[in-house]
Amino acid sequence: MKPVLLIDFGSTYTKVTAVDIDAPRLLGTANSYTTVQTDINDGLADALKKLEARTGTLDFCARYACSSAAGGLRMLASGLVPELTAEAAKTASLGAGAKVLKTYSFKLNEDDADEIKALNPDIFLLVGGTDGGNTECIIHNAHVIRDIGGDYPVILAGNRNAARTCAKILEGREVHITENVMPSFNVLNTEPVQKEIREVFLNRIIQAKGLSKATELLNGIMMPTPSAVMAAIKLLAEGTENQKGIGDLVAVDVGGATTDVYSVAEGLPDDPRTALRGLPEPYIKRTVEGDIGMRYSIRGIVEAAGLKKTAAIANLSEERLNEIVDLFATHTDLLPSDDEMQRADEALASMAVRIAMTRHAGRMSEIFGLGGLQLIQTGKNLLNVDQFIVTGGSLIHTEHTGRIASYGFFDEEDPGSLKPKRCTVLVDRSYIIAAMGLLSQYYPDAALTILKEELVKDDGTK
Repeated sequence: MKPVLLIDFGSTYTKVTAVDIDAPRLLGTANSYTTVQTDINDGLADALKKLEARTGTLDFCARYACSSAAGGLRMLASGLVPELTAEAAKTASLGAGAKVLKTYSFKLNEDDADEIKALNPDIFLLVGGTDGGNTECIIHNAHVIRDIGGDYPVILAGNRNAARTCAKILEGREVHITENVMPSFNVLNTEPVQKEIREVFLNRIIQAKGLSKATELLNGIMMPTPSAVMAAIKLLAEGTENQKGIGDLVAVDVGGATTDVYSVAEGLPDDPRTALRGLPEPYIKRTVEGDIGMRYSIRGIVEAAGLKKTAAIANLSEERLNEIVDLFATHTDLLPSDDEMQRADEALASMAVRIAMTRHAGRMSEIFGLGGLQLIQTGKNLLNVDQFIVTGGSLIHTEHTGRIASYGFFDEEDPGSLKPKRCTVLVDRSYIIAAMGLLSQYYPDAALTILKEELVKDDGTK
């Protein structure tokens, strides 16, 4: 046996997973409250005690970790045009595993400056202009960021002709220059800035989050938890040199504060006569719905879905559902304790999945022009994706996971949405996706084998 320990320092729970990479298999999992306000190692020690009680004493040959503790990797970004460089900055940040607090467009004003100062991000991503294009906006914004102060790093990923000027303006603080996230019109170049974001996370943010003591126990990488999840999703879809992946897929993680959606697919139109509008979609895409969560953002679900519709799905009166929502929002660690609360929890999870998937997927619209009817696609076409991965407490701790997941499929009531038509639902019952993303950095074949073994099919009939 060759056991490896995988640690996820979450905002609420520290989760530990033990695997054997010799004969790839899951040995056990456990979790404990994350003690980020005191010493993060206390929560880790408690989780390890629980793990040892299940697996026995293990002599780990390696320990790897990811983290979203203390709010995760909090980023702000500014660009030029909302639909172009600002959107490109957001796409790049999300793809690097960050939590994007806000994206600004055009020149920053005094109100923006006050908000940025109050938000005090971990990283500010400053972009704007294609190479050889507009320099005025990004240079203006560099002056604003300089005047705001603060000690967070700034990553410059805009017009290359303005990069050095911006760096001089920001002299005295930590600045990283990388390639333009949009070097030419409608061309995305996200990998260099994503690599830079991860480097800053490794070199600086770990200390700021109080994780430096924990890293002394580790053999390798520390990365944002969403990056680990993306790594696992990519591995599962594409496979390795020795094993095939399962192909195009969508994954939904319904959390307490946010709902994250990942898709691995080209997402191109089925009909060659369809015209594409907007930025090109990344093959591996992540979106984060900060207003949709099962506890901290539970009110956002009701506001987006509607109280009447959610109550009908739960088979509860609107008044009773409101009472339960208030209870969950006030007591964020509360689990459903009776049938009504369970029905409410499942209905809210269903609506979270529907809202997040609708926002993530592209849309098809029809317009009439001189040549007659024309189809216009914006965003990603996921109609033909047939694998749907789900994780998150409200989905894995219920017998009705498949039914909840189905709310993320194509809906006749909203025919313009390009959500998947029909999918096989795979459930992360053991909560190991992030752990396998970590493991994949060193043992990709073992990680893929365990993922295929542990993701459980759910046909929605329970």
